[in-house]
Amino acid sequence: MRIAVFSGNYNYVKDGANQALNRLVARLETRGVGVRVYSPVSKTPAFEPAGTLVPVPSLPIPGRGEYRFALGLPAAQSRDLANFAPSLVHLSAPDWLGHAAKSWARKNNIPAIASVHTRFETYFDYYHAGYARRIIERILRSFYSGLDEIYAPSESMATVLREANYATQVELWSRGVDHHIFSPQARSLAWRRSLGIADDMPVILFVARLVLEKGLDVLAEVGAELARRNVRHRLLVVGDGPARGWIAERLPDAIYTGFLTSTDLGCAYASSDIFFNPSITETFGNVTLEAMASGLPVVAAAATGSSSLVEDQVTGRLTPPCDIAAFVDALEHYAVDADARAAAGAAGHARALPYDWDRINDVVIERYQQLVTATRARSGSG
Repeated sequence: MRIAVFSGNYNYVKDGANQALNRLVARLETRGVGVRVYSPVSKTPAFEPAGTLVPVPSLPIPGRGEYRFALGLPAAQSRDLANFAPSLVHLSAPDWLGHAAKSWARKNNIPAIASVHTRFETYFDYYHAGYARRIIERILRSFYSGLDEIYAPSESMATVLREANYATQVELWSRGVDHHIFSPQARSLAWRRSLGIADDMPVILFVARLVLEKGLDVLAEVGAELARRNVRHRLLVVGDGPARGWIAERLPDAIYTGFLTSTDLGCAYASSDIFFNPSITETFGNVTLEAMASGLPVVAAAATGSSSLVEDQVTGRLTPPCDIAAFVDALEHYAVDADARAAAGAAGHARALPYDWDRINDVVIERYQQLVTATRARSGSG
């Protein structure tokens, strides 16, 4: 097989979506499958890409210049694609490039699939542009219709896609976790002490790119309410982004580490005590899985992603989205009850163990092969 992957952000900003794509491409190449990735690029990429990356023309997105918008599939890239002669086209963003690649695949009788990585339609609510949501939803329905398959990262997201009439043929492409990095054994009291955290102080961890759509407004309100109730804790914020100043102004007593990666990130998880994820825009929630693998109880919004990972009252608490009082009640419960923390953390760790990247990506590769074989069979019979 030869797979052409189309991405809106393959490696110029580091996030869960492009890390999942890079993991898949690396696994494809390990199994001897040819891959070419078409994506906007940057002069200062966040990390080295897996596979062969073909740059496509792009422009910075107004107001969010760290992200770029691909300008379709120009002639040079179209010729490169034709010369590569892919067996299957994998689309990961409903942008101009994705639409153009879908059209190319249909014209050339190549199977085309799409993976869903984020809930684009929800973002506009955070930037006072909710009026655009219906327009985006129509674009998404147009993009996903007529594809051979759509891959959702969680069953909760697959349900949303079906109920919103985006697609009926939805398969699961879950996510994995590196258990060598994200493990309870990575806990370090020395690391905590270097940040001025006492050994017995409950640490509430928040990990995300610092943008409003990750639930920073809820984080700010929850932090203020925890302080008002005099709940003994320290809030640790890992990540960076354009809204770092916004959240730091509202929660000045929190500890901000900036971006952490690899073993440094694993240490931050394991050296904390409770994980908080208020986001309702996730399709899976890589950070939630990393926290569980690290042995932390998770307090999260009952939304796509988290609701497929967290077992309420067992591995943590699921609360109604944006319910500040419920979030604070749950966080306070784990902050004051060390036994409850330990029990939920152990249960979450056990729940995370089966999430292995190679096993999960091999399922996707087998689906690729089935689609390619079926398409060739139809062409041969025709």
